[in-house]
Amino acid sequence: MTDDDIPHTALEGSDIGLVQYQDQFFDEPFMFDLGGSIPSFNIRYETYGSLNADASNAILVCHALTGDHHVAGRYTAEDRKPGWWNSLVGPGRPLDTNKFFVIGTNCLGGCQGTTGPSSFNPRTGTPYFLDFPQLTLRDMVRAQHRLVSHLGIKKLHAVIGGSMGGMHALLWATEYPDSVARIIALACAARQNTQAIAFNEVGRSAILQDPGWQQGRYTKNHGPQVGLAVARMMSHITYLSDQSLERKFGRTRRPRTEGEATTPFDIEFQVESYLRYQGNSFINRFDANSYLYITKASDRFDLSEGRTLEDAFAPMSARALIIGFSSDWLYSPEKNRDIALAMLRAGKNASYAEVEMDAGHDSFLLPSPPLHRSISVFLGSVA
Repeated sequence: MTDDDIPHTALEGSDIGLVQYQDQFFDEPFMFDLGGSIPSFNIRYETYGSLNADASNAILVCHALTGDHHVAGRYTAEDRKPGWWNSLVGPGRPLDTNKFFVIGTNCLGGCQGTTGPSSFNPRTGTPYFLDFPQLTLRDMVRAQHRLVSHLGIKKLHAVIGGSMGGMHALLWATEYPDSVARIIALACAARQNTQAIAFNEVGRSAILQDPGWQQGRYTKNHGPQVGLAVARMMSHITYLSDQSLERKFGRTRRPRTEGEATTPFDIEFQVESYLRYQGNSFINRFDANSYLYITKASDRFDLSEGRTLEDAFAPMSARALIIGFSSDWLYSPEKNRDIALAMLRAGKNASYAEVEMDAGHDSFLLPSPPLHRSISVFLGSVA
C-alpha cells in the first residue's frame, strides 16, 4: 500500500503537525550476522512528543518492508501526504504524544537516509552496491538498539510494528528482553513462510533480469526500473485481498480517449492501471538493491532457528499483544495466533486480538476503531 491508498483522517485526536527527520551518525564499525562489516553507519529517524525525565515513556515504531522513518506528521504545510501511520500517532491518538515519546527509524539496508547499498562506502569512495554485507532482521534490530541507547533510553515502554516491523518487535522481545516492557506485533509471523519467499523471489528475479541492474552497479535514475516496478506490482497484490480489489475496482474498464492509439495488450481494466501506477511511483522512492537486500533478510527470518518456538520466547520478559487481521492471507490470523499461543505455553504474558477488516495484509495501516482501542488499552499509562 502507498500513501495514496491510506485514508489519513484520524478516528480520534489531532495531527502531530510539522516534523523533521534527524540523522545519527555512528563513527564505529557495524558487524553483520552473516559476516562482513561497515566502518561506520547512519540512522535516519524522527521523534514525536517529549522524552520524560527518567526516559521511561519511549515507544519505538518499526516499519514494514518498504516503509521508512516518516511515521507521522508533515514536513511542510504544503505536503499533500503525512507519514504512513499518521492516524495512530499524535495527541489523543493510540500513540499519544501527550504521554509518549515516539521514535520512527529507517532500517539498516534501506534507502531513505539510513546506511544501505546505495550509501557512500568510505573504503572505496563509491556506493556500496553489492559490497554491502548480507543482511538479517537481527542486524536491523541491533542498529535500532544502538540508536535507542544513544538517545539515553534504557528501557522502551513499547516496540510496535506491522509485517516486517512486527518481526522486529518479536526480535526486540527475545534479543533485548531487559530493554522493552511491551511489544505489539501486527500482521506478522514467527518465521517467513514459503509462499512469501516465493513471491519475493519472483520480484527479485524481475530486478535481476532487468538489463538495467548491471550486477547492482547502476547509477541513480538508470537502474532496473522496469524490474523494480514489476516487483512492486507483484508484492502489492499480496498486500491486498480479493474483497478489497473487488470493492475498489471490480471489472471496471479504463476509459479511452477518442483517437487513442492502442495495442491488444494495453491497459484495459482499472486494476491494471492501478498496479502500473503503484510500480511506476515506487521506482521514484526506492532503491532496487535495497529491495533485494531487505526482501532477502525477511526471507531469512526464523525466530526459532531449529528450536521450538516456546524455547525461542524463553528470554522474553515483555508483555505482548499480537494482532491478526481476518482477510490477511500473506500472514494469516492463524500465524499471528500461533505466536501468542507459543508465548503462553512458554509462560509469558501474551494476548491475541483479531480485527475484522477486508483490506488484506495492509489492514494494519488503516484506521480502525477496534484496532485503535486495543492498542490504546494495551499501552496504558507511563508508570
